[in-house]
Amino acid sequence: MPLMSYTTIELLGTIFFALAVIHTFLVGRIIEWSHHYPKNSFASNILHLLGELEVVFAIWAALFMAVYISREGWGPAIAYQNSLNFVEPFFIFVIMVVCSTRPVLTAARQAILFVSLGVQKIIRTPPVVTDIFVVLVLGSLSGSFITEPAAMTVTAFMLNSMLQKESNKLIYALIAVLFVNVSIGGALTHFAAPPILMVANKWNWDLMYVFTHFGWKSALAVVINSFLLVLIFRRELTANCITLRDVETKLSGAQAAIPLGVTLIHLFFLSGIIVTGHHQNAFLGIFLLFLGVATVTKSYQDSLRLKESLLVSMFLGGIIQFGAFQKWWLIPLLGQMTDIVLFKGAVGLTAITDNAALTYLGSQVEGLSDASKYALVAGALAGGGLTIIANAPNAAGYSILAHKFPGGIKPLNLLIAAIAPTVVAIVCLWML
Repeated sequence: MPLMSYTTIELLGTIFFALAVIHTFLVGRIIEWSHHYPKNSFASNILHLLGELEVVFAIWAALFMAVYISREGWGPAIAYQNSLNFVEPFFIFVIMVVCSTRPVLTAARQAILFVSLGVQKIIRTPPVVTDIFVVLVLGSLSGSFITEPAAMTVTAFMLNSMLQKESNKLIYALIAVLFVNVSIGGALTHFAAPPILMVANKWNWDLMYVFTHFGWKSALAVVINSFLLVLIFRRELTANCITLRDVETKLSGAQAAIPLGVTLIHLFFLSGIIVTGHHQNAFLGIFLLFLGVATVTKSYQDSLRLKESLLVSMFLGGIIQFGAFQKWWLIPLLGQMTDIVLFKGAVGLTAITDNAALTYLGSQVEGLSDASKYALVAGALAGGGLTIIANAPNAAGYSILAHKFPGGIKPLNLLIAAIAPTVVAIVCLWML
């Protein structure tokens, strides 16, 4: 299928998007360059800003919009902005703030600990290794019910509290498995994983279809990835992590006990936000009410993660700015692939194009067979852990764990670390 006709501004949109992707792979080097200049000097501050992964796409999107305005004028630029859907960035901002509150994290941690203690009692496995395994499995699979951004936020915070010492090899392996597991862990249902949500209605995929075609395979891959991680890194985990019980003991000695009523109120608001997650005005209204509750219960709160959540939201908003300008080359490319090539292509393309955007654009291709539809979505799910931009919740996970990476995360190292868990996902989703 030949390429669609394109305008100059569409071509420029693709070029700026490609520059932003390249920039993400250079953030580590840019941070290193910033250290060559005096601290707080203009050059140091500029390079440090350019080395912050969360602002990369926002910077390039702003530059592109400046070009857009200069070529097309204010009217078309505003019309384009109005045509964009920013529900997902707003939702991730809200869900990150709510899920990072002390009552929600404490409830999640205690639930995971209860399950982990049961596993330890039955199988008699080491506490730290068991805790990490259960966190990665249950935390990731919970994304099928509480949405992937919420699952990523809660799971990343639990891992963050358990990691006590820096281990470069371990942290890359851990975050790679986390990203891959969350990407595929939301595939048990048809309403939680963005790549499936984008196509479920159009292709008439219901809960049973999604679970029988994607769900059980994804769950198996999550278990295998988590098991292989704790098996290979059991010594590093024991040396560098503490148990969830130790986390509970440490926090209970420094923080006031949270009344059950406060926890239930937080979970009630969280449930309301999740249920209305596709309706921006509704969940933003609930969130504003929640901010009032957080103020009233401030003695049981840590500082709300507003800044970090806004940065993640800005990162995703920047990606959305470029989405519409990739149709001219992406839709024809997907339309001419065979099923196996489409699956492999979706895995690779997801690394540079958010998997939800990829499946949405693929749904615009007319005449896709059922096998091709499966290949597209399965590939998008499997490749969701290869880069920060491959799956929207990855940015939230990185924001929480970023301080564990001295000098910032190196996207190439993440890509290499994610190959093994991605291969497991590929085998389960394609060969089973």
